[in-house]
Amino acid sequence: MVRRHEGTAFMGGAHVFPGGRVDAADRDAVLLDESWCDGIAFAREQLAGMSAVEAVAYHVAAARELFEEAGVLLARDASGEFVSLASAADHARFKQYRSDVHRADLTLRDVIQREGLRLALDALVHFAHWVTPPVDTRRFDTRFFATRVPPHQTPAHDDTETTHSAWVTATDAIAHAIANEIILPPPTWTTVREIERFASVADALDWARRRRVVRREPTLLEQNGKRMLVMPGDALHPDAASEEPNSETRFVWVSDRWRAEGSRR
Repeated sequence: MVRRHEGTAFMGGAHVFPGGRVDAADRDAVLLDESWCDGIAFAREQLAGMSAVEAVAYHVAAARELFEEAGVLLARDASGEFVSLASAADHARFKQYRSDVHRADLTLRDVIQREGLRLALDALVHFAHWVTPPVDTRRFDTRFFATRVPPHQTPAHDDTETTHSAWVTATDAIAHAIANEIILPPPTWTTVREIERFASVADALDWARRRRVVRREPTLLEQNGKRMLVMPGDALHPDAASEEPNSETRFVWVSDRWRAEGSRR
C-alpha cells in the first residue's frame, strides 16, 4: 500500500493501492496498435461495456500509475519474461523513466518502445467497479485491478504523490486502521476485507478472475446527527449486495475520517 501525500485533494494522507486517473495520452487511439503491448483484446473483453479505446485506456492508465507511484513495470522483454529492474544500471535508468513519465516528458509508450519491451495489459485482472456518490462536484468512476508483482522488481513510493509505502497483510491493514494508525478509505477497506480470506496471491487472483464485477455506489446519509456512507447490502442502502457483503457495510464520519461499522439486512 502507499500513503497519499497530505496535500492531495482527494484522500490526502490515506493508505491506498497505487492508482490514479486516466490521462489523455492513455486514450490515444493508437493504443489499439498491438505492436507495443500484449492484451489489447483481453482489455477490451474485460471492460466490454466501454468503447475499445476507453477499455484499453483504463488498463494503460492502471499500468502507468503502478509504474509512477510504485515503480512496478508490467512489461515483458523479447524473451517473454517480465523486465528485470534488479541491476543498479537498470534501476537507475528506470527510476529516471519513472520521473519522466510522471512529469509527462515521456509517455509510458515511449519508455516501452525505447527499451524494446511490450506492455502486459493481460497481467491486469479487473475485479471491482466503484462510483463515488453524487455529493460533490468531484466524482470518480473507478476500476480496481489486481496483479502479481513481477520477479526482480521492488515496489517503492514516489515521494511526490505518495510519501510512504509498505507491504502489509490484509488483516494487519485493518488492525492498523482500527487502531487509528492509518486511514483506509471505505472502498480500500472493503477491498482489503474481501482479499483477507485468501492465503496466497494465486488464490486472490483466481477469485478476481472468477468474480462478477458489478457497479457499486455507496449512499451518503445523515441519521441521528451522524454522517454515514452505506454500502450495497446494508439495511439503509436501496440496493442489495451482488454477493455476500463484508461484516462492515457502513462507515461513519468521525474525527475527519471514515470509521467502519457493521450492519447488514
